[in-house]
Amino acid sequence: MLGAIIGDIIGSVYEHAPVKKEDFPLFSHQSMFTDDTVLTVAVADALLHDKPYKETLLQWGRQFPDAGYGGSFYQWLHAKDPEPYNSWSNGAAMRVSPVGFAFDSLTEVLTEAEKSAEVSHNHPEGIKGAQAVATAIWLARQENTRIHIKDYLEAIFDYELSIPFEEVREDYQFDLSAQGSVPQAIIAFLASDSVEDAIRKAISLGGDSDTQASIAGAIGQAFYKDIPNPLYQKALSRLPESMQTVVHEFNRKYHVKF
Repeated sequence: MLGAIIGDIIGSVYEHAPVKKEDFPLFSHQSMFTDDTVLTVAVADALLHDKPYKETLLQWGRQFPDAGYGGSFYQWLHAKDPEPYNSWSNGAAMRVSPVGFAFDSLTEVLTEAEKSAEVSHNHPEGIKGAQAVATAIWLARQENTRIHIKDYLEAIFDYELSIPFEEVREDYQFDLSAQGSVPQAIIAFLASDSVEDAIRKAISLGGDSDTQASIAGAIGQAFYKDIPNPLYQKALSRLPESMQTVVHEFNRKYHVKF
């Protein structure tokens, strides 16, 4: 999940100042974690300690109330008794990466991805986005080729992933929907040659930069199994101790190496 956190922090600067190029500064004094990181850590915490997803998302979200949540999720977060609100946004996909790293079977990954999504994003597209990202991570962990990952995701989730990345970027615009942002983030990974390159390409789409960089970064971590130390250190230094503890504990328990 560290690739997701790094992508979120790097992309945070460009969400409201989109770029259509890959040559941009990775970190600045304004780079910070957002809701993508908070909720990714929440899912990891739920898996580590066998806690319900809903309660753990609420716990972490309320602990960091100003992390930049979408309007509907913010209302869910602060409701007295929050219920799923049929969201088809990419909110479940952005937080699901720990699921892809934590389980040995694809059946478990699909089941847990749905569970983690449906507490808020129970629209079929919201669930599908989370399952697709978790599946991509699981396939990457098994050392499948990019072609196999692409073909499998196209067959199972009916995403069009064969469009050249440059063509996608040329006409792409900001889109919060799962169906309008998850496939494009996956294409950014498929066109990459490193974790950093996957993050740069996802941000260069000029869309929902932190979320799409989180998705591409998480898949990239699983595939390349190599995160340069400067990226690791600069991202980790921007997290509070409570989040760093979850990251380290998750990596130890699930033997996540990079």
